This record gives sequence, structure tokens and C-alpha cells, in this order.
Amino acid sequence: MNKTGVKICGLQSVEVLKSMVNLPVDYIGFVFADSKRRIDGVQAGELLRVLDEWTSGSRPRSVGVFVNPGDALLNDVMEKAPLDVIQLHGQESPERCREIREYFGIQVFKAWSVDSQGQRERLADELAAYVGTIDALLLDTYDPLYGGGSGKTFAWDRIPAYQAWTHQHGIPLFVAGGLTADNAEKLVHEYHPEGLDVSSGVETNGVKDIAKITAFVERVKQA
Repeated sequence: MNKTGVKICGLQSVEVLKSMVNLPVDYIGFVFADSKRRIDGVQAGELLRVLDEWTSGSRPRSVGVFVNPGDALLNDVMEKAPLDVIQLHGQESPERCREIREYFGIQVFKAWSVDSQGQRERLADELAAYVGTIDALLLDTYDPLYGGGSGKTFAWDRIPAYQAWTHQHGIPLFVAGGLTADNAEKLVHEYHPEGLDVSSGVETNGVKDIAKITAFVERVKQA
């Protein structure tokens, strides 16, 4: 990506998704893990059909968000809603990432929880085994309950350490965690990540807000 891509995650409503078809969104995320935003394969199939109606730029790529998924869940979802990307938010090993990637023949994004107490010097060792098994690294704020999706930001000064690894291996770096239209522009200007992933930051009372989505996309694309 020459410019920072935008991923709007946690879509549940066909109506909301239809209201977004004129926005230059790069990825649409659907959650299949324990979450208030969780949907099933049938719902995802209905939402996927909306992506074919996109009028702004190319069709967004569909991303399924999973946490330590079993084969039965993956097969059920992929049969009913053939996704473009599988995003893994659990403790999936490099071997599991490779297995999923090769079995379904699609890209795998690996979420990485960033704990402010983590050791930067261990990054190379921890990530080394994932070379060749994932197609993007997504940084999210560490959450002890779910591992991510807390809606809180992490210390952005930790981004360059991960960015050095992704650049070395030629894969994109996405950033999530507490993003809003108000802070996304600053993040793009300072760190130039390949993608931003937002969910709660474009919601009002837990529901996707088209005004906030529009503002977020415009701020990122103009940055």
C-alpha cells in the first residue's frame, strides 16, 4: 500500500455496511470470536454480498477475526462466507498460522498484543518463527481478558521496533487499539503504518456510526 489502508472492523449490520459503499475503505472486518460484535457464517455471507456493491475504488477485502479457532469453526465460516483474509488474535503458533494459510489458500494476518512492560530486545526472537507464515502483523493493545480489542491505545513509541521487523521481511504493519478520527492522523504522520484497524472508535453506544466512520476514513486518507 502506498497510502495507509483503512480497516473497519466488527461490522454486523447490512444497513450500516450499505451506507459505507461510497467510502474508500480497504478492509472490512467480521468478528467470529467471543465479542459483542460476533456474527456467524450466515450473517457474514449476507454482509459479503454488500461488498460487491462498493462504488468507491476497489472492493474492500473481507477479513475474518478469530481467536484460537478450531477447524470446525473455520470450515463452517469459510463455506458460508469465503473470506479474503483470516486474522488471528489468539496464541496461534507459527505452525498453526501456516496450516490455516495453506489449507484455505488465503492471507493470514497475525495480531500481536503490545504490553507496555514487554521487552523490545526479545521481539526478533519472538517473531522470527512467524517469517513465511503470516502476511501482515497487527499491533493491538494487550488486554488480559481477550488479548486485544480493549479500545485503548498502547505506547506508540514501541511501533518502530515492530516496524523494523516487518520492513525487513516485507510484510505490512497494521495498528489497532483506541483509534479514533482525532488521533489517527497523528499516528499516520508520525509512523506511516501500512494499515489502521478501527472498531469501537467509530461507534456510538456500541453501534457503528456512519458519521464517525466517514470522519475516520477522511482523516486517514488525507493524512
